[in-house]
Amino acid sequence: MKTRLSFFWMALIACQAALGQIHIQVSDPETWSAQELAPYIGKTVIFDVPMVLCSNDNGYTISTRRIFSPTNQVLPRSQEYFSIVSLNASGRITLAGASGYHRCGEKIYNLTAKVNSTNSLTWVSGTWKGNTRKELDTLNIHRLIGTEDCDSCLTVCAYNLEWYNISKTTKQEKINHALTRIDADILGLIEIESQAKTRERVANLLNSTLPHRQYKAVAESKELKEDQTVVFIYDSKRIKHLGTIQYNDTRVSNRKKMACFELLSTGERFIYSLNHFKAKTGGIPTGGNADMHDGQGEWNADRVEEAQSVAGEYKHWSRQIGEKDILIMGDLNALGKEDPITTLKNNGMIDLHRTFHADSSYSYQYQQCAGYLDHALCNTSMRPQVTGMMVLHANSDERRGYSESEAGNMYCASDHDPVVVGLKLNGSLIYDPAPKINNADVFFGDATQIIIRDAYSDAHKSFYAIYNTSGHLLERHNIQSELQEVALPNAPGLYIIYVYFNGQVYRHSILVR
Repeated sequence: MKTRLSFFWMALIACQAALGQIHIQVSDPETWSAQELAPYIGKTVIFDVPMVLCSNDNGYTISTRRIFSPTNQVLPRSQEYFSIVSLNASGRITLAGASGYHRCGEKIYNLTAKVNSTNSLTWVSGTWKGNTRKELDTLNIHRLIGTEDCDSCLTVCAYNLEWYNISKTTKQEKINHALTRIDADILGLIEIESQAKTRERVANLLNSTLPHRQYKAVAESKELKEDQTVVFIYDSKRIKHLGTIQYNDTRVSNRKKMACFELLSTGERFIYSLNHFKAKTGGIPTGGNADMHDGQGEWNADRVEEAQSVAGEYKHWSRQIGEKDILIMGDLNALGKEDPITTLKNNGMIDLHRTFHADSSYSYQYQQCAGYLDHALCNTSMRPQVTGMMVLHANSDERRGYSESEAGNMYCASDHDPVVVGLKLNGSLIYDPAPKINNADVFFGDATQIIIRDAYSDAHKSFYAIYNTSGHLLERHNIQSELQEVALPNAPGLYIIYVYFNGQVYRHSILVR
């Protein structure tokens, strides 16, 4: 009887606790501040939105949103920059007591926690979902970038290996796991030992795990005196390297190179520019290289000069070899909206992170903020030939040093993620910057949506509006992505869709049957 009563009282207490639980209402995860927890200090609460793990170094830090570096999203020195700095500071909460290992980007659904302060919680319960190693292990990379089952397509990868040399056997195995998963036709490797035997080692390891490939390292045409460099490795069964490497030693040596590659089956060519710009730290910077406290860090002036040099070298070499298509990749040590990237965009380059992933792309994490230092840009003639782009988050979401000694997987091999681009080379394609709507005018049967392409702009507001033939406005929304999904009107009929982009208005008729 005593035991039964004990269970009864325990159940009653649990029910009372459940009835007394406080639900934290989050109306806008992008602007919610942890200061709103102030009335609940000492109480147990449940969050009505999933919380995102933003940092897993030295404990867990969570927020209602993924925390991004301000200059990855907005221009330095802008009013928006200072607003994001403030939002980032107010949105973080430390979470104690959660068991197990979790990667950044994982979400906690129905998080129940005790509020210790406006920036500290203690775990009670919740369900973790998403962005696990298991999910990454099953990603179909070639499908995601549009090169699956396409004999005339190419997969190109750039990967900062965080100092790869012959002596680091565990690192070699982990890097080989990652590159085997990516299965690229051309690899651009950064922070790799300059010795020829190291390049050959990478190629030979890959040939052993990808027997359908025949990788070769592009031979260097000059002596490499620095320990760390950038190198090209390619599948000689499918690809031909033309001529010699074009070196660009502005500011740093052997870390900015261009090579021209040809797809053997079609004869189509492109220039691959692989780069590793000056880091944000090291030495004592002065003048324009000093930290201006605008989010860009030190040595920004040098990186801008490097970007100008890459653009100038391309224009010169392109005319010399008669090839205009260029893909620029590598660790530029500048986030998406910083001056070096703006310099490349002002020279006609298109940011493929923005094109395919809007504001959600990242390849690196620093001080609890995500962003991309590892870039993929192309010129306007190359843009129609890009089938897709993605980042494989094998490192940035991991705890630094976690399981680094485990050689049986691709995780924690570097501090950067590999960036992968899909290409379908066709020199006759022309880049049209005008927005496009599905390339179809009539929609039948079970079609449920249209897609507005190439109407997302960072510098100007862009939006779409749908009207019926009577001139009645049915829908109006901002455009948030280069691939903006829009639900079709339910009723059959003729509709007019207007796309407002870069100060222009584009009109398109759609017929729903």
